[in-house]
Amino acid sequence: MVLLVVPLSSLEAANAEVYGPKAANQAALGHAGLPIPDGFCLSSEAYRVQLETNNLKKVIEKLPNADNREARLIVNEIRMGLFDKPIASEILEPLLEARADLLGRTNAPLVVRSSALVEDREGSSFAGQFESFLGLADEKEFMTAVRACWAALWSVRALRYMGTHAIDPSDTAMALLIQPLIDAVSSGGGLSQTAEGGMILSATWGLGEAIAQGEIVPDRYGLDVNGTITSVDTGRKTHKIGCHLHDATPSALVSKEMAKLRCLSDEQVIELSGYLKQAETMIGMPAEIEWARDEIGFKILQVRPLQMEDTTISDENWANHPGLRGHPAGIGWGSGRACVINCECELSRVAPGDVLVTQVAGPSLSQVLPMVSAVVTELGGSTSHLASLARERGIPMVLGVLDATQNIPDGTQVAVDGVAGVVKWMEQ
Repeated sequence: MVLLVVPLSSLEAANAEVYGPKAANQAALGHAGLPIPDGFCLSSEAYRVQLETNNLKKVIEKLPNADNREARLIVNEIRMGLFDKPIASEILEPLLEARADLLGRTNAPLVVRSSALVEDREGSSFAGQFESFLGLADEKEFMTAVRACWAALWSVRALRYMGTHAIDPSDTAMALLIQPLIDAVSSGGGLSQTAEGGMILSATWGLGEAIAQGEIVPDRYGLDVNGTITSVDTGRKTHKIGCHLHDATPSALVSKEMAKLRCLSDEQVIELSGYLKQAETMIGMPAEIEWARDEIGFKILQVRPLQMEDTTISDENWANHPGLRGHPAGIGWGSGRACVINCECELSRVAPGDVLVTQVAGPSLSQVLPMVSAVVTELGGSTSHLASLARERGIPMVLGVLDATQNIPDGTQVAVDGVAGVVKWMEQ
């Protein structure tokens, strides 16, 4: 019998087929001795029980024979049912008991993260496609977050992504990972391998959402294969995300002085790179991690497979053209007509084969990734969600390129080296 709620420390929690790869990998990291936050998992079976209890399974069974209009109505009915129908008692009682126990142990606001069975796998990371909710203080908002994560499996964004990977949402399920929110001094990500054979760590002040959503340019620390620091690039960390609850550090603008400071010392970079290599060993392939550091030390928040492809040699004809540097997503080389976008409302201007040049590197840009030849952004870094999606699709991307939308003329021919982190264009 599958337990609907299990502690993250239990052996059962490492079962990806029941608790999803995100939760299972987090449990496995803890079992391997890496520092992770406390927490528990809500099984994918709970999602299935909720569907069955509220007759939503019968609604889903209508989808294969529905036309496009009917399918949209059915999907809306499923989503609204997951938000509005009563939660089955066999789910609600152990879930609230586990929540109360975790609050009692940590005295910190909670985080609810999706852990879909199709998530964080090689070839389909779903980076930024589902939901995570931070700083949940009371029971009502906690239960709303649980419902929203279930419903996220049927969101337009997730359905579009699943469609490009031939995944049927009715054949999968949503588990959840619940943990305390880390009162982070700094947070970031890491790539255990780069095209040059080294490693990359990114960091910003506060919580890592600013990196994941492509809102700032993080610090970037390069290391060689032996773990020796080879480069340090201080980012443009204009603001930090925090939490106002339980005396935690709140969100705030970052002073110019603090923005220039490194988020990690050399010793901390070396320590974190060791955890990154341990995570790579644990999953048996190149790894991408998310981490946070509080006053006690590092916590590894997530590990997933890192999408890697062979390096493409750039065209030497571009060697003498003007260019800018930024943070490489780590894959590919491409060229095309620059389509400079300053607002999401302009995304309809992007045509097949264009090089998208924009400011914020948010996951919402994922809708145009299938049609573009490359992407250049003014914000974001190598470990943002958009960079993960670009690697997955083999799309060259350079992030954190200062004043790219002002310097690159709209309509000009642009070349993007996603490995070296260089953008060049033809002068008009």
